[in-house]
Amino acid sequence: MRVLVTGIGGFVGAHMAAYLGRRSEVELVGIVKGTEPSRPELGGVRVLTVDLEDAAATDEAIAEARPDRIVHLAAQSSVRVSWDDPVGTFRANVHGLIHMLEALRRRDWSPRVLVVGSADEYGSAQDEDLPLGEDAPLRPTSPYAASKVAQGFVALQYALSVRMHVIRTRTFPHTGPGRTEAFAESSFARQAAEIQAGRRPPVLSVGNADVVRDFTDVRDVVRAYWKLLERGEPGEVYNVCSGTGVPLREIAARLLALAGVRAEVRVDPDRLRPADIPVLVGDNSRLRRATGWEPRIGLQQTLRDLLDYWRARLADEPAPARAAGG
Repeated sequence: MRVLVTGIGGFVGAHMAAYLGRRSEVELVGIVKGTEPSRPELGGVRVLTVDLEDAAATDEAIAEARPDRIVHLAAQSSVRVSWDDPVGTFRANVHGLIHMLEALRRRDWSPRVLVVGSADEYGSAQDEDLPLGEDAPLRPTSPYAASKVAQGFVALQYALSVRMHVIRTRTFPHTGPGRTEAFAESSFARQAAEIQAGRRPPVLSVGNADVVRDFTDVRDVVRAYWKLLERGEPGEVYNVCSGTGVPLREIAARLLALAGVRAEVRVDPDRLRPADIPVLVGDNSRLRRATGWEPRIGLQQTLRDLLDYWRARLADEPAPARAAGG
């Protein structure tokens, strides 16, 4: 079985590659844009360098890969970046998918395709809608979220009109080792590791730490994706989430405790977003019913592994130079 993973050089892509690499029946092909960091775990994977915003290049890559299954992870995934470049965000998240699905349609190929969306599509939910089921209204509050709504409806259109075996997710926040510090919880973990190592004063900078998020370990998430490819209904959308909300302030406190340090948690205005969703907690019952999936890795273990990842990274980085007379 040949499986194509777009965005395989990213955070989730690398974990997807590690998961599929343990399955003897899978021949893995990955697509990277060429700007992702080098990942040693992809050493045994056949990797194609393709910009999915280029229709002709995408067509050639699909023809070369001839996939039986596709996990479509490639995306511009930063809310902050989407405010700076909304047009580029839509190009990456919508045009890239269209180019891929059109390449399949023209050849009359119908591999199983998983299109990964975001819980940000739900936006600011009403209290009566919590926890969020898949039928909750979509109220995107950022260009990123709007691009994911558009991407999801493009995927649905191909499932309905062309009868492609396309399955959609709305994936809630997920983290674990390898997460970049552009995301809040990973930034907290790096700062906690730096404080522990004496590389920064005992101050942990945060944005809006009062928001509540539903975190799942990335290793559980990729397992859910594979189960959905096996058992999900074409055209259907599934929440991938733990079902439990935690304030970001608690995430920061837990990481500091795991690092064994005390620090002031201080709001940095530069970390605040133009619009923030107060509470984002999902209902995963549709996913459970369809696949039997359930999360196996608890949040405390996820945070410990994330902190250990940053400890290892810092051990490989030169210590910052001390100021004269310091």
